[in-house]
Amino acid sequence: MTIEAGKGMLSGIQIVDMTSVVFGPYATQVLADLGADVTKVEAPMGDAFRYSARAAKTIGMAPGFMSINRGKKSVALNLKKPDDLERMYELLKGADIFIHNVRGKAAEKLGLGYDAVKAITPDIIYAHCVGFGQDGPYADLQAYDDVIQAASGTTSLLPRVDGNERPRYFPSLIADKVAGLHAVYAVQAAIIHKLRTGEGQHIEIPMFESFTNFMMLEHLGGHVFDPPVGDAGYARQIDPDRQPFPTKDGYISLVVYTDESWATVFDLLGDSDFLQDERFSSRKGRNKNSDLLYQRVAALTPSFSTSELVRKCHEAQIPAQPACDLNEVRDDEHLRAVDFFRRREHPSEGAYFEMRQPVKFSSGDATSSQMPPRLNEHGEG
Repeated sequence: MTIEAGKGMLSGIQIVDMTSVVFGPYATQVLADLGADVTKVEAPMGDAFRYSARAAKTIGMAPGFMSINRGKKSVALNLKKPDDLERMYELLKGADIFIHNVRGKAAEKLGLGYDAVKAITPDIIYAHCVGFGQDGPYADLQAYDDVIQAASGTTSLLPRVDGNERPRYFPSLIADKVAGLHAVYAVQAAIIHKLRTGEGQHIEIPMFESFTNFMMLEHLGGHVFDPPVGDAGYARQIDPDRQPFPTKDGYISLVVYTDESWATVFDLLGDSDFLQDERFSSRKGRNKNSDLLYQRVAALTPSFSTSELVRKCHEAQIPAQPACDLNEVRDDEHLRAVDFFRRREHPSEGAYFEMRQPVKFSSGDATSSQMPPRLNEHGEG
């Protein structure tokens, strides 16, 4: 493993990527952005996420696929064919990392289990993106973002906020993306280990455990202790009154994070006397009656426009931002100033926007210049 001077921090690292949809491809795009050479091995029909949206210029180049497959080469192989399997073995001979999300038994059947790949490349870092840890009873089950949100208790959070008892998904592939970031740090740790020792290893990245860890950091709540001292759930996050507040022309996120901030907020809202009520005369009282405080804030904010209230909050050092619609985010003045959304010209898709990696390094750009590949763009024939 040789890292080339003057290039991306992972330059010289060869990755064979046999992941699909979001979990694995999100991880390998980050690694590609950091300089790794990623070869995306796809089935003859391609990654299913290529076809994940109706809104696409070309079939097989859906927006979601475009957003998480920058910086990769695409090679299409039918691994049930001996010649294609042999080509896969050739790719693995030169690889530092093999990452895939094929279920364990199927990988073994294909001849791509850890022992088989280690026989080809003894120091391989073998990263297996799985739905559930392979030591548990769910080991062989299929896993998608929806079922992981359900199993982790995440679908019970919105009912705690709004009183609608029906379990609901967060409208985001949040479990896939969180697990993808766990895969990134796991692979990077294994790279450091390999540089120090010369040894590869087998890594298992389970989506269920990764996402449960992520969500339960705050929401384990009173169940942290044995016996429990209260219900699960972080009260501040599931408070139905701590939501964006209405304004004359929209909504605002206004955060009262410290107890001292209540006086500032009611002063800028023009109702300082409200806190003179004995229910709010002490920190304990304000904590106990925070719902009434939030409800009063919600009654006062409609007297202001969003921009006016944001300005007043910023001047008073109260965290606040407009509650933007998804369609407005690309025009955010801060994101424009930091060049977060970059307009590029794809050879087949034309003009499109990509998001750069949010982490900024003093040495080198952490966003690949290579565009999302067309299916089998780098294959033979």
